[in-house]
Amino acid sequence: MRRLADRRAKRLGFAAIAAALGLGLIVAGPARAQTAAVAAARADFSGQAASSDVRRMADWVVVARDNAGMPFVIIDKVAARVFVFDAQGRLSGAAPALVGLTPGDDIVPGIGDRKLADIGPKDRITPAGRFVASLGHDLGQKDVLWVDYKSGVALHRVITTNPAEHRLQRLAAASPLQHRISYGCINVPAAFYDAVVDPAFARTSGIVYILPETRPIEQVFALAKP
Repeated sequence: MRRLADRRAKRLGFAAIAAALGLGLIVAGPARAQTAAVAAARADFSGQAASSDVRRMADWVVVARDNAGMPFVIIDKVAARVFVFDAQGRLSGAAPALVGLTPGDDIVPGIGDRKLADIGPKDRITPAGRFVASLGHDLGQKDVLWVDYKSGVALHRVITTNPAEHRLQRLAAASPLQHRISYGCINVPAAFYDAVVDPAFARTSGIVYILPETRPIEQVFALAKP
């Protein structure tokens, strides 16, 4: 009887182990699928070249869903480029940009209340950070994407009213240093604004992420260090 009981116990033990292994497979399957899903949850650059910080930022936005189901824009001041994504993190388009004359990441207090003539070179900064943006009009009634209305920072078509600034030539220049000219706004090619920016924000607000250039990206956004 004892041997029979031992045999039954062993059979029950094997069954328990098998069941446990089976349960383990059932649990591990979804876990692996979830891990794969997270790994696959990345921004789609469609083969477009971008810096490592831009890619990290875009991937983080998609994984964290920080864009809250809205289109988003990443501005790389160092490379002087703009990347526009749809709500799912698929690249809608990328283009060169003109940015603030002076490197910096902080908004100058009260700068939105100044006249352009009163903004000296040291204060002509494109600030870093996360901004909720929407289409609107500037004082001249031209349509722009307001990034930070209070500070007067907008993304808009390149301004060519002052020929001495050579803004079109600067946009085409290979060196990002040639793209430092604005008072803080982000200038993009008119065709890019009309074909990519305007349609992306036509019926919704969105998020604009301006990457820092004077401090690590982790100090501005909730990204883990690589």
